[in-house]
Parts: sequence; C-alpha cells; structure tokens
Amino acid sequence: MSNLTQTAEMISSGALDARFARLYDDIPAARARFLYLTELYRKQFGEDKDIRFFSAPGRTEVCGNHTDHNHGKVIAAAINLDAVACAEKTDNGIISVKSDKYPGDFIDVAVLTPQEKERDKSAALVRGVAARFVQLGYKIGGLNAVTVNNVLKGSGMSSSASYEVLVGTLLNYLYNDGKISPVTIAEVAQYAENEFFGKPCGLMDQMACSVGGFVEIDFEKTGAPVITPVSFDFASCGHALCIVDTRADHADLTDEYASIRREMEAVAGLFGKTCLRETDEKEVMDNLALVRDKLGERPALRAIHFYNENRRVEAEAKALNEGDFDTFKVLTIESGLSSYTYNQNVFASSQPQSQPVALALAVSESVLKGRGAWRVHGGGFAGTIQAFVPYDLLDEYKRRLEALFGEGACYVLAIRPFGGTEI
Repeated sequence: MSNLTQTAEMISSGALDARFARLYDDIPAARARFLYLTELYRKQFGEDKDIRFFSAPGRTEVCGNHTDHNHGKVIAAAINLDAVACAEKTDNGIISVKSDKYPGDFIDVAVLTPQEKERDKSAALVRGVAARFVQLGYKIGGLNAVTVNNVLKGSGMSSSASYEVLVGTLLNYLYNDGKISPVTIAEVAQYAENEFFGKPCGLMDQMACSVGGFVEIDFEKTGAPVITPVSFDFASCGHALCIVDTRADHADLTDEYASIRREMEAVAGLFGKTCLRETDEKEVMDNLALVRDKLGERPALRAIHFYNENRRVEAEAKALNEGDFDTFKVLTIESGLSSYTYNQNVFASSQPQSQPVALALAVSESVLKGRGAWRVHGGGFAGTIQAFVPYDLLDEYKRRLEALFGEGACYVLAIRPFGGTEI
C-alpha cells in the first residue's frame, strides 16, 4: 500500500471508502477504526512502513443447534463484526502480532512445534497456523501486525476463530499471493486450535469465518466435512440479524452442555454406534421404549431433535438458495422450538429459577410473532438468542430486550458476504 502517513491521509480523505464499503455499512466508523489501527502500528513499529489491511469476520450459528458433535449438519454465517490487522512483511523470521488490548506474540518461524508454555494462549494459535502452512507446502516468513477485534468474547460469535482465520489470511496474502482457498485456511485454523492451543474444537466456527456468507456444513465425515456455500443476499431481505446477550452467568453449567452430547451418544450406543449420525432413524424411533427404559425420556427427546434438526438444515439451505426468506423464518422458529422442547438447552435443569434465555425468547415472540423469527443461539442455557427482525420493528425490539438485559445487550448485525480477506 503506502507508508503510514500516506495511508492515514488516504483514510481521512475517503480514498479507501470503496474498499471499506465492501465490508462495512458505517463508513465514518470504519475510517475512525482504521485510523486508530494505523496509529497503533506507528506506536508499535515506527513510522516509515508499507502497510496493508486485512479482516476476518466472526460468525453466527443459523441452524443445526447441537448437531455437529454427533456428526450432523449445520448452517452458519459470517457477520459484520471482525478482527482486523494492519501488517507488513519483514525479513527477520519473526511473526510479531500485537493487539490493542493484550501483550504481543512473537513467534520465531524456525520453531514450529507445540510449546507447552503457550497452551491456551494466542501465541499457540499463531505458531500453529504457521506450522500447518509449512506442513502443507505453503510459504511463511516474518511479519509485523497490530490487530483490533470487535467480535465479542463469550457471545457465541467466535472471536477466537476470527483471530485464527485472520492470522492465516495474513500469511496467505503476504506470502502466498492470496491463492490459498478459504476452506484450507479454515482447516489450518482448526488444526492450530486442536494441536497447538489444546482445544478439541470442530470446524464450524473457522469455516464460517473463513468462507463468508451463509455456508452449509455436513460433518458426517469429520476429517473431510462437506462445505456448501448457500447463495442468499441477506441485505435484500428487509431484516436485521440481532444477537441478544442475556448476560447470565455461565459458571457451573459445564455438565449441562456436556450432557447433550453424552446423552445423544448414549442413544447411539444402544444401537451399536458411536454417534447419532451413524444410526438408522427408523430403528431408533421404532425402539423408543428401549431408549426410555435404558436411558430415560430426555435422551430420547434429544435424539429426536437431532434427526429433525438435520432435516431442517437441508430445508433452510434450500429456502435460502431459492430466496424464500419467509419459509426460512418459519424453519428458524421450528428450530428454536425444537431446542426448547426436545433438546432442552434453553434453561438449566439444575437451576430452574434462572431462565434468562427463555424470557428473551418469550419477549421476542411477543414483538415478532407473524413478522420475524427467534431461536436460542449456540450452546444455550445462559447465553444468547438470535432473532431476525424486520427493520420497522427494530427500534421496539431493541428497546424491549435491553429493558430486560441492559443497554447494549442487543447487537444489531448483518450477514457479511466475505470471509477472511485483504481490504
């Protein structure tokens, strides 16, 4: 691009507005953010630098609630919150990544094996991405970067996946001319999180962040998931995507989350399989009395949710591909109702007096019934909900939900058509 002073002048003058407009609706806010990023770079690495800008979005789960861990199907989508970087190549063999909020990571590209002291730290993600690039035969090298991430932590929008994809995007464009596919970048990011960071995550988050737009993912073969982009222009549908954070305490809910996978796999085990995707649905449904006798009613209900949700993913993808947003909304409500009544992850059975997600869904229905759609988002129990809100109801919806959960609890978002990219 150009040195820092010239870049700042270009941002201020509007010369980069067309590039920002690909990703952001609020151009003045984008200008301010990238001027801030440029100043951070100046403070960290000095003035006379030739820099480039990069971005990787967060994501939202659209359908497929608690299906991926039993090799099911999901739809996810990139959102218009992102991690951004200002970066340039160096010849010192060090990947230096400095955040505006956290200490920097400094990775020697000559050392590309997992480091125990980096487990659970962002440095492990950087080293893991670089290591996987080399394993796959791609080029890497030194770089300087500063990053800013407005993907909210703990909100189910995958701030960590957006960061991993951002690091892969830096190496892709700075050293490989942007030729590495988004799917490969996602797989690299997952590898870094699994093998270096130490978290056995699936691929949904990274794939949605890297590919952009809506994407259908089939995890029947977890080592080679089938990725199918879904063609739909969200900007044309007349709705905002809202994620509402109920701001409830997630502490002591680990077993509630784990019980879903455990009970689904227990049902599969009764039929000699390791996960529900491997089972024959008719055989399971014909033998619900056996499931009830051996495991109880809730595992049976969660299995029913899994089978129905897998079909719903296919139906929602079809509706979106055909531009049928009304059918998509009907299916979204069905998905949420299934999570509530069958999967039972809207409130914790161990804490029946605490039901913030259920309350958020009830108020959403009162505002949006007949017009929009609403469902639990992500893991559930004490987290976030998702709503598709017609623009003429947006102010009322935001006011009602924030009256319950506090100012700023309702995030008004959009689906972003681009994944990890150079700006």
